[in-house]
Amino acid sequence: MSSYELPRRPRRLRQNPVMRAFTAETRLNPADFILPLFVADGISEKREISSMPGQYQHTLDSLKQISHEALEAGVRCVDLFGVPLPEDKDAEGSVAWASDGILNRALRALREEVGNDLLIMADTCLDEFTDHGHCGLVGTDKHGNAVVLNDATLDLYARMAVAEAEAGAHIVSPSGMMDGQIAVIRAALDQAGFEDVAIMAYSAKYASAFYGPFRDAVGSTLTGDRRTYQQDPANVRESLLEAQLDVEEGADFIMVKPAMPYLDVLSRVAEASPVPVAAYQVSGEYAMLHAAARNGWLDLEATMMESLTSIKRAGADQILTYFAIDAARRIG
Repeated sequence: MSSYELPRRPRRLRQNPVMRAFTAETRLNPADFILPLFVADGISEKREISSMPGQYQHTLDSLKQISHEALEAGVRCVDLFGVPLPEDKDAEGSVAWASDGILNRALRALREEVGNDLLIMADTCLDEFTDHGHCGLVGTDKHGNAVVLNDATLDLYARMAVAEAEAGAHIVSPSGMMDGQIAVIRAALDQAGFEDVAIMAYSAKYASAFYGPFRDAVGSTLTGDRRTYQQDPANVRESLLEAQLDVEEGADFIMVKPAMPYLDVLSRVAEASPVPVAAYQVSGEYAMLHAAARNGWLDLEATMMESLTSIKRAGADQILTYFAIDAARRIG
């Protein structure tokens, strides 16, 4: 058998699990993860989301329970989305800032339960609360065409963010992709005395087909699409611009969404950003892995960990993922 005098043998650093762990360039930590959670009005027990196996619309009680499970696993942040009753939706999404609205009730209950042990982030967008399903007010332009109104929507985001802060959110997370949303929300929070409430901006949120199961989770009433305000999947330079503007306007974190189909975007944003960068492993990514695993085509645990590692390797400081508890337990 031949033996060669090779100057470099990279396989030396792959020879066993201990060596591979010792030389790993990218390491996941449970504290990297943010667990998105849905809390629904009008249900007496948690209800599984059919397109997202293992994920639920929660009651206030089951929300508290799973938040404690997250803490025990080492996860330090959850992101709450509210699912109102259909009859509570209107053209403005006014239940979003109502003190007795489902999202603000949930924020209040969870903050009372966990205090500062668990960071509570609140989605700050109107799409779950409007009867038309868009992320802002719908009006008409000068030609009579229906459009989502940018500046009129900003005032509603400000009201929603302040209501979330009053209810106990540590972080608000504007996801509507309206121009100027971070500046308006920052000013409103500061004026209301919530200078310490942080903002995680959805800076590069694409008009993606990977969001489908999420719309099941929140009972979306959207018809049409959001391409006039979410980003075109063909573009990357505008993500750098969006991130720059959000930082200038006061964002404390910025985000790329979705994660895996946009790892190139994530990498470029992370290289340029002076603030932490998050990435959202969205519902479609989660659902695809589960579907393939159920058919015996993929190993769920292995692909879960590989996908999360790839997101971290591309530059994410935080990862929003429905796998948060499972992955945290796997890391141990």
